Amino acid sequence: MTDLTTTYLGLQLRSPLVASCGPLTGEIDSLQRLEEAGIGAVCLPSLYEEEIIAASLEVDRVLDAGAESFPEALNYFPDLADYDVGPDGHLRLVEDAKAKLSVPVIASVNASSPGGWTGYAGQLEDAGADAIELNIYRVAADPARTGAEVEQDCIDIVTEVRATLRVPLAVKIGPFFSSMAHMAHRVVGAGADGLVLFNRFYQPDLNLETLGVEPRVELSDSRDLRLPLRWIAILHGQVRASLAATSGVHTSADVAKVLLVGADVAMMTAALLRNGPGHVTALERELVAWMTEREYESVDQLRGSASQRGAENPSAFERSQYMKALTTYATQR
Repeated sequence: MTDLTTTYLGLQLRSPLVASCGPLTGEIDSLQRLEEAGIGAVCLPSLYEEEIIAASLEVDRVLDAGAESFPEALNYFPDLADYDVGPDGHLRLVEDAKAKLSVPVIASVNASSPGGWTGYAGQLEDAGADAIELNIYRVAADPARTGAEVEQDCIDIVTEVRATLRVPLAVKIGPFFSSMAHMAHRVVGAGADGLVLFNRFYQPDLNLETLGVEPRVELSDSRDLRLPLRWIAILHGQVRASLAATSGVHTSADVAKVLLVGADVAMMTAALLRNGPGHVTALERELVAWMTEREYESVDQLRGSASQRGAENPSAFERSQYMKALTTYATQR
């Protein structure tokens, strides 16, 4: 029997297939269907920094209502129980997921700046989360700030969140650092137990009718896997942390590739949105068939065998493939 079990963030998973943050992980019904299909773990939708700030402002607004009115008019003070703002919904989802699922439940917080709000990560832990994924998203648009300052902000966020937790912490970052390998080491040094590569930055579009900026969500495809594939191959064996691949995991071939270069798990959202929870069962069946044909008995045996550390030509993940791709394009047409 092929052994698909893997360890991610110190958690034992029945499979390397993980449902990452998305609409399907935000409802108990679809979470249960993912578990029935064989998912190894689930990552719930992110609690955004902006939500916490908005919740705080809403509470202040509500409490200020009627502040200039007659002091004995107590009915001016509204019942805050009627105002479902802030992290409460996320906390309830964690509690419900833990009560109804047997697979590990990972809660997510999405940050852009250091701040005391990171204590909410501890509340998600208290609600039962088996681990926390810290999703760092920011656009470095201030020309007065140096790259070193921007990177230090990220490290400060990791340090602050780590200080609130007892459970494992994964950090989901983007690829846009001048020295990705160095930054990965710094994030792990700040307390990350795992790295999720990469945060997929959605780019806004311009509406030519209204001249307004509009969000555009375009689901990934397998071509988007190439960037995390390269960096997982480079980082495998370099950092003492779990590695997760996200963005572009759609097929069993994609799953096999990320495991071969050193990932502990393959995370997916777009593939599940397109194909439904049952896609997990199909991917697992195909992955087992592929491993059996090549006489791989377990994920542990497979993992990292094609990483930079284990490759016959380590430079293949660096510059040599860039030159080869350009010089051979004409012959591929």
